[in-house]
Amino acid sequence: MAFNHLPAGVHDALRPLSVRPVTHSVSMADNQIPRQAGIRPSPRAVLGRLSTGASRSTRITHTEHLPPRPGTHADWPSAIRPEVINAIRAVGIERPWAHQARTAEHALRGESVVVATGTASGKSLAYLAPVLSTLLDGSEEPSGRGATALYLSPTKALAADQRRAVAGLTAPLGSGIRAAVYDGDTPVEEREWVRQYANYVLTNPDMLHRGILPGHPRWSSFLRALRYVVIDECHTYRGVFGSHVAQVLRRLRRVCARYGSSPVFLLASATASDPAVAACRLTGVPVAEITEDGSPRGEVVFALWEPPLTELHGEQGAPVRRTATAESADLLTDLAVQGVRTVTFVRSRRGAELIALIAQERLAEVDRPLPDRIAAYRGGYLPEERRALEKALHSGELLGLAATTALELGMDIAGLDAVVVAGYPGTRASLWQQAGRAGRTGEGALAILVARDDPLDTYLVHHPDALFRQPVESTVLDPDNPYVLAPHLCAAAAELPLTEPDLELFGPATEELMPQLEQRKLLRRRAKAWHWTRRERAADLTDIRGAGGSPVQVVEAATGRLLGTVDAAAAHTTVHEGAVHLHQGRSYLVKQLDLDDSVALVEEATPPYSTTARDTTAISILETTTEIPWGDARLCFGSVEVTNQVVSFLRRKLITGEVLGESKLDLPPRTLRTRAVWWTVTDDQLEEARVHPQALGGALHAAEHASIGILPLFATCDRWDIGGVSIPLHPDTLLPTVFVYDGHPGGAGFAERAFHTAARWLSATREAIAVCECEAGCPSCIQSPKCGNGNDPLDKKAAIRLLTTLLAGAPEQPPAAE
Repeated sequence: MAFNHLPAGVHDALRPLSVRPVTHSVSMADNQIPRQAGIRPSPRAVLGRLSTGASRSTRITHTEHLPPRPGTHADWPSAIRPEVINAIRAVGIERPWAHQARTAEHALRGESVVVATGTASGKSLAYLAPVLSTLLDGSEEPSGRGATALYLSPTKALAADQRRAVAGLTAPLGSGIRAAVYDGDTPVEEREWVRQYANYVLTNPDMLHRGILPGHPRWSSFLRALRYVVIDECHTYRGVFGSHVAQVLRRLRRVCARYGSSPVFLLASATASDPAVAACRLTGVPVAEITEDGSPRGEVVFALWEPPLTELHGEQGAPVRRTATAESADLLTDLAVQGVRTVTFVRSRRGAELIALIAQERLAEVDRPLPDRIAAYRGGYLPEERRALEKALHSGELLGLAATTALELGMDIAGLDAVVVAGYPGTRASLWQQAGRAGRTGEGALAILVARDDPLDTYLVHHPDALFRQPVESTVLDPDNPYVLAPHLCAAAAELPLTEPDLELFGPATEELMPQLEQRKLLRRRAKAWHWTRRERAADLTDIRGAGGSPVQVVEAATGRLLGTVDAAAAHTTVHEGAVHLHQGRSYLVKQLDLDDSVALVEEATPPYSTTARDTTAISILETTTEIPWGDARLCFGSVEVTNQVVSFLRRKLITGEVLGESKLDLPPRTLRTRAVWWTVTDDQLEEARVHPQALGGALHAAEHASIGILPLFATCDRWDIGGVSIPLHPDTLLPTVFVYDGHPGGAGFAERAFHTAARWLSATREAIAVCECEAGCPSCIQSPKCGNGNDPLDKKAAIRLLTTLLAGAPEQPPAAE
């Protein structure tokens, strides 16, 4: 029997919200902090009020105080036009910070550069100053249009926000700067104007891939004059998405060369390890780096918060902590009562909806107008819904927001006092990016990380050095992934026939792939070039977000109204027939999932339960790329094939998490070819570890769950990017084996990272299990919310002994670079 744990597509089950009515630590009458005359509440004072009471004070496991930091000024390079400097002064900025001036110097010298400094350090101005100056120079050329620049952001919302910022800054510059957003929300009648007249176009990699590059003849005048390509939030381009974007940028460089231009790349990133290396891998060109942050920072109070154990018991009788969702909703409620402007970042769309809904209900008991000042923000909303929420947050109309990373990457939020992070976001870089959204005017800020009931979160709140004394991660991406590269070679050939000299641009794997694409009749070689000969659009061969197909539209059956969308990869587990779907505080039941037409029909309902999908997984080894002996054990890395099928779903009570029943589903299996790391142990090692045959399945299963939970500490992924399988006797290895695999076709680099950091990764896994205070295993150590086998069997003590024996044979190796 195989025990499995799946990647993207399985949403968190809604566990018990509370074991008793919540008693708030503040009240409107006694504890609201005044905000008159622009006075902001002290972050220490706010945290003190939140932790009032015996039950609350014990939930803070660590408080980190980051002292204020003074800023370091410099002068703008002399080549920046005085009109631009005056426009910057007009918005209150007399002199740039040192990193802004250095970035501008590189840009004006024609050198690609990445600025990787803290949140709110003014990275936008660092690239805008040279871009705007160059565009003004070009606007005076006799040809009329002059120089152009392209801005790429990971989300539509961020591009729209940057457009507003540019409009405010460039108003005094007149018609020399013609900025426009060009994305899927841009009306058709405006698109022609953008192509013909805009000299600063703000878009996203998706539109560049599907719209601009395939139609490059219509963009010829813009591309011929392209001087700069700005890549904002470039740390988000990791894994499969980052690999796709890397190939889109290579296609852009190739088309630009056709028109005689060679743009300079200006990249902005949150603090990252080796940002120049990651930026070079992303763009394919040499990139300088600016990492010394010259901006000032107010005091930051950062609290690690662990929800308490409840009186309830979960699967297999394990103790259950109060959920991060319920705990964060209470914190958002209390912060709103205190008048503290707050964003709560949540891992899932469902979680964002729930936190907003719970906070609204709690606030209705305190002050009737307050619930209207709380909202949810997530991907899948319609454009007009997103714009309305963004406007309300900017204006201060909203006091609190529960948001997914769609907001983290959606706008430059100013004026926030606090950030609550509901569950570790997967990487230290993302954590600091989210926490940095508070105190963005240089004043003090409060950040709270609320731990989920899982191994990694529990480990981190009890090992603060892993967060505060370690560098942020390096960005992992693999542009040579054949599943990524092949469709982009087809798209490139459709844009301009591919020639031999072009192959080097797309990477070393290209030459091997070309004959395969010919055999599959995707490309045809004529004379000295390869051509795309099919009728369909080559750009439609791939979804660069790695979603694996067209998004599923969620439609209200009675009215035909489109509520939103769900990624294709998540459809089997989130909008299957009978699933509960949340949208803007309303719950719906899925009546039908039509996979052929990518539509889920729903009707509004208020069931007293949530739903959780169950599935089965099998894995086979296709190729072992590398194998290392760990004593008698073996650590391996290679290619695997994973077959998964969602077979049923559970209904759980909202309040207690009690299972009400299980319903069968008839959904087709899905096959994934990807990369994996796996380890095997021998019978002698099992005997040494005192793992008896009846305990073997539980030991392997527990080690698999915990290792998946801890891996994001060592690779830039989250647990939803990876999956796992454990089996007491695998048919390919003929030994007890644990697999951890990338949840994306062709791999994403996460399993390879796990292979190279295996000793540290599995040591942290063993420690996370050993230090957990539970007796037989719980969600904080070895249970998984995604387990397709109902977390059965699991054997905590046997897993510790097994990992101890495995690690005893690990070869000594220098610590891998983060």
